[in-house]
Amino acid sequence: MNNLATRSLTAVFFVIAIVGSALLGQMVFAALLLIITILSLNEFIGIVSHDTVQPALWPTVAAGTITFAALASNAMGLAGISGLLVVIPVIFLVFIFELWRNKTNPFANIAMSLAGILYIALPFGLMMYFFDPVILSGPYHYGIVLGYLLILWLNDTGAYFVGSLIGKHKLFERISPGKTWEGSAGGTLFALATAYGLSMIFKQLSVTHWMTLAVIIVITGTLGDLVESMLKRSLGIKDSGNILPGHGGLLDRFDAVLISAPFVFVYLALFCR
Repeated sequence: MNNLATRSLTAVFFVIAIVGSALLGQMVFAALLLIITILSLNEFIGIVSHDTVQPALWPTVAAGTITFAALASNAMGLAGISGLLVVIPVIFLVFIFELWRNKTNPFANIAMSLAGILYIALPFGLMMYFFDPVILSGPYHYGIVLGYLLILWLNDTGAYFVGSLIGKHKLFERISPGKTWEGSAGGTLFALATAYGLSMIFKQLSVTHWMTLAVIIVITGTLGDLVESMLKRSLGIKDSGNILPGHGGLLDRFDAVLISAPFVFVYLALFCR
């Protein structure tokens, strides 16, 4: 099977899994995101570990898992705000655990563990709130989650095709030589058109909110892509992993989500109540 066919088949299964889980409900979506969170944290620790920096794998994965679970439980109404307090001692257990590891650079290890939790577990946990833009005071609906993902995916698709056809001016050559301003403009148009179409289908948000979200997603999603490229470039690697045939690792596929999700969450929480 050639690379294009492999990429296409992987993409189809990936989209079916994400969309299908969202349609089946918050609990199923949470279960999928929990698996993705655990695998992504494992992937992150794997690529940042080297001779002088060796973050603890299982304490990091455990702390990230609990962070995600606390946020998801609150988002689904299974636990109140007080349930989020468990995250505080769990985070500091990462510091305490390092006392027994006897490694050369303990605080570098701790820093990388905390970076993984902040970069991966927190954004995935915040995505669980997208089902309810008014944060637990409104009805359950999958439209905003699907809309968010569709805008992200079509922005990426539009940027790729337009950039491939007419891209000349580099967007951020030092970090990602392949990205162009023309591609970014094309992705923005795709995202805005998608947002407008979504506003006709999912009435939970007004057309103004959908269009504003599209702008936020385009900007922060692109920055998320660049941040992950910066991470890989600093480590001298091409892909974060190989779990997705033809696509690389999970961090490669969710790079835009990891930076955009917190910004989208704040917008929904502050302006869509």
